[in-house]
Amino acid sequence: MRKTRKMLITLPLLISMVGLSACSAGEEAAVQKEPVKETAQSQQSNGTPTPDWAAKAVMYEVNVRQYTKEGTFAAFEQHLPRLKELGVDILWLMPIYPISQTKRNGTLGSPYAVDDYKAVNPDMGTADDFKSLVNKAHELGFKVMLDWVGNHTGWDNPWLANKGWYTTDDAGNVVMPPNTNWSDVADLNYENADMQAAMLDAMKYWVSEFDIDGYRADYAGGVPKTFWEQARTELEKLKPVYMLAEDDQQIGLLSHAFNANYGWQLYNTMNRLAKGQGDARQVASYAERLAKSFPSGTYPLNFTSNHDENAWTGTEYERLGDAVKTMAALSFTLPGMPLIYSGQEAGLNRRLPLFEKDEIGWEDLTMQTFYKGLVDLKHSNEALWNGNAGGMYHSLEAGDNHLLAFERTKNDNTVVVMMNLSAEPVATSVKLDPALAGAYTSQSGASAELKAEQMVDLAPWAYEIYVRQ
Repeated sequence: MRKTRKMLITLPLLISMVGLSACSAGEEAAVQKEPVKETAQSQQSNGTPTPDWAAKAVMYEVNVRQYTKEGTFAAFEQHLPRLKELGVDILWLMPIYPISQTKRNGTLGSPYAVDDYKAVNPDMGTADDFKSLVNKAHELGFKVMLDWVGNHTGWDNPWLANKGWYTTDDAGNVVMPPNTNWSDVADLNYENADMQAAMLDAMKYWVSEFDIDGYRADYAGGVPKTFWEQARTELEKLKPVYMLAEDDQQIGLLSHAFNANYGWQLYNTMNRLAKGQGDARQVASYAERLAKSFPSGTYPLNFTSNHDENAWTGTEYERLGDAVKTMAALSFTLPGMPLIYSGQEAGLNRRLPLFEKDEIGWEDLTMQTFYKGLVDLKHSNEALWNGNAGGMYHSLEAGDNHLLAFERTKNDNTVVVMMNLSAEPVATSVKLDPALAGAYTSQSGASAELKAEQMVDLAPWAYEIYVRQ
């Protein structure tokens, strides 16, 4: 079933602290919410600590269920050396918890219908198997993040013994998230302090007992900002963590709780451009807004696919066609942390269902070389690093609206990017600040001399990335 979109109605503050509606990135729907009006202070100030290891990190989303025939932690662990060669830094694991049977979707159920926040899905292995995976990942230099479902639970979750922990209707019946068709989950009530305490305790459990390094918060906007801020404070007492919000509307979530949110605006823009709708000015406008709207040091997660988009919207090949590599390169060079989803490095060109078994094929790793090149580019150029560790985006004037040209500089490192974001050839000029003119190395390794007025000739969807020598 394809995702549906719904609206979150803004209510007074007290009621807004209740889980009004739910969206799991792995369920039938994602949320399109009315933007929450943020104050100037919440947009400009930032108290969210960022661990040093995130400065140049690339994230990789792990779909354990579909990764191997076995769908287990132990089987996935065998892929860690290959992922180390790929160069990714952070492993975000989709929910690893048991899944409720009651009202289950499909054969396997949605991984976002959590049955027990302090247990592992037996289909994936044991707690010891998971601990082994985390330990091995840490030995190889990876960080490990878990997917956290804070807005709702499955219908067999023992928390349902406490009806006050859930949203109820006028008759006192626990309800599924309002304005959705997610019959497999029950909506949590964030007005209940005991429920909040139990949720926080569960989050601390995985850090203290398994040494995980952070969380991706499913439908972060469906949980009060005050809870996330408290959770961040408590988790930081255990170790430095990294927090990703599945949200792009509530910028205030980045003020003291989260390091990054979802780059849906860029994702949607890339999809439109691949269909011939719009031009490069849309990307430039988006990038220029980031520095003005995001709290200092925070940024979006840039992606061309993830488990949700792959399952419900389509593979990157369906959506982007011949622009697949161009948009991937864009996600690695614009401000933000890039994401690779399971199978993208294997050229995965089919939708992976979220409720049924469908193993990824790893026979053809041709795209691994391509993505490794982008990861290496990111790692080796400070200008492309994340947040304040990287350089600001600066547009370059191009003579054709389909040509995106920009530069990012940090300290003595400069990267210049020129991309034809259209299905037609582009031959035009790009104006550089005279101080930027000089000797560069292209992504192919060839030397190039960039002039203050540089002529550019690019085939459809072609691009050049230059690193100053």
